[in-house]
Amino acid sequence: MTVLRYIFIALEVLLVFNLIIGVHELGHFLAGKWRGLQIDRFAIWFGKPIWKRKIGGVEYALGWIPAGGYVALPQMATMEAIEGKSETPVEQLPNVSPLDKIIVAFAGPLFSFLLAVVFAVVVWQVGKPVNTAGDSTIIGWVDPTGPAGKAGLKAGDEILEVNGYPVSHFSPPSEDSVKWRVITSEGTNIPIKYLRNGKVAMAYPVPIHEPTKWYERKSLRQIMIDNAVPAIVLDTFTNSPAALAGLQPGDQIVAINGEKIYSYDAVFDLEDKFTNGPIKPVVFTAQRGTNQFNMTLLAAKPVQPANAGPSFGIDWQVDTNVLLTHPSPLQQIRDSAGQIFATIGTLLTPKSDVGVQQLGGPVMIARVYYNLFQDEDGWRRVLWFSVILNVNLALINILPIPMLDGGHITLCILEIIRRRPLSVRFVTALHNGFAALLIGFMLYIAFFDAGDWFRSAHENQDVPVVFAPHK
Repeated sequence: MTVLRYIFIALEVLLVFNLIIGVHELGHFLAGKWRGLQIDRFAIWFGKPIWKRKIGGVEYALGWIPAGGYVALPQMATMEAIEGKSETPVEQLPNVSPLDKIIVAFAGPLFSFLLAVVFAVVVWQVGKPVNTAGDSTIIGWVDPTGPAGKAGLKAGDEILEVNGYPVSHFSPPSEDSVKWRVITSEGTNIPIKYLRNGKVAMAYPVPIHEPTKWYERKSLRQIMIDNAVPAIVLDTFTNSPAALAGLQPGDQIVAINGEKIYSYDAVFDLEDKFTNGPIKPVVFTAQRGTNQFNMTLLAAKPVQPANAGPSFGIDWQVDTNVLLTHPSPLQQIRDSAGQIFATIGTLLTPKSDVGVQQLGGPVMIARVYYNLFQDEDGWRRVLWFSVILNVNLALINILPIPMLDGGHITLCILEIIRRRPLSVRFVTALHNGFAALLIGFMLYIAFFDAGDWFRSAHENQDVPVVFAPHK
C-alpha cells in the first residue's frame, strides 16, 4: 500500500507540474493560431520526443527532459538547440508583424498569471493552512556558542527589527521575516532590536556560514537561532524514559529544571550534551489541561538506531497552531509577486550572499509538490504553492532575456524602433546561444536540487526508534 501511495503522489505531482507548463504554452499556441503564425510543434518537456503525434499540421510531443515545454514558432525565432529544425525554412515563411510577435510572446505569461488567479480564487474559498507559530518573532532557541548567543540574545526575546527593518514573521518566504533579513544583510555585524522583560535592547551578532562541501550549495548567513514553538508531545516511544515517566500525547513541556523553555529544541540541546558528557536526571515541568506537574527523567540510549545518542524518547508535534485562513486573491498575487521581486533584487545586489546557486529548478519544484502532497492538508498547500509558482513563472518569463518571452518582446520593440526586421541569422544565433546557456543553467541547478533531495531522503529515513525493555 505504501508503494502505491508513493506512485499516486508522483502521478499527482506530474499532473500539476504538466498543467502549469501546458497552460503557459497554451497561451502561446492559441495566440499563434489567432495571429496566423505557423506552428510546428507543441511540446511538453524538452529533448527528443518519447511520444509524438501530428494533428492538423501540428506535432504534439512529450520530451524526455522534464524541465518545461515550448511551442515551435519558426516565424518568432528558430531555436534548434531545443526545438529542432523547422520543416519549412524560415526564409520561405511570410514575415510577421512585431505586434503579432509581441501578442504571441506575451500570451504565455498572461496565461500563467490567469492560472495563478484561478488557483488564488480556489484558495480563497477552500482556505490555506497557516502555522501561526511562524507569525511570532519570539526566539525559541539560541545556540549559546553561536553568533546570537555570543551577542547576548536569549530564548524568549522578541525580535522587533533586523538590520533596521521591522519584522513580523520568523522565517521566509515573507520579506519581513527575521531569517530573510539576516540572509540579505550585508554588514559585518547585524543590528538586532529586541524586547526582553518589557525593555528594548540591541544586539550585534556577527553572522556565520556553515561549511559545505563542493557538491552542496553554499550556506547563507545565519546567527544560529530559531522561532518559538510549543513543546507539545505528539507521542512517546515504547520503553523510553518519557513513556515510563507517564508523559502522554498532548502534554506540553513548559520548563526544564525550573527554567522556562520556548521550544522543543531545548530538549534536543540537552540530549546532545548527554552524547559527549555524563547523563544527569532532568526535571520536566509538564502542562496537561489545567494541571501542571513535575517529573524526573533520565535519558537513555536506544538500541535502534545503533548510532543514536541518549534520548528521552519523545516525538514532538511540529505543526502546533495550524489555522485555516482565507486570503483574498489580490493578497495572494501581491505576496507572490513581492517574493519574486525581493529575490531578484537580492540576486542583483553586489554584496549579497544569495546567488543563482540558491535558486531552484524543476527538480526542486517537484520535490516541494511531492512533500506537500504527503501532508494531511496537502491539497490545500498545493493550491497555494501553485499560485506562487505561476506568478513567478509569469514574471520570470517576462524578463528581457533572449529566449524568454520578455526577450522576444524586447527584440520586437527594437524591430519597431529600427523600422525593419532584425537579421534572421542574428536572432537565431542569439536565441540558440541563450538556449544553450539556459540548458546548462538548468543542469547546474538540477545538480544541487537532486543532491539536496537525495541527502534529505537519506537523512530522514524512517528508522524505528527502539528502547530496551525496562528491567
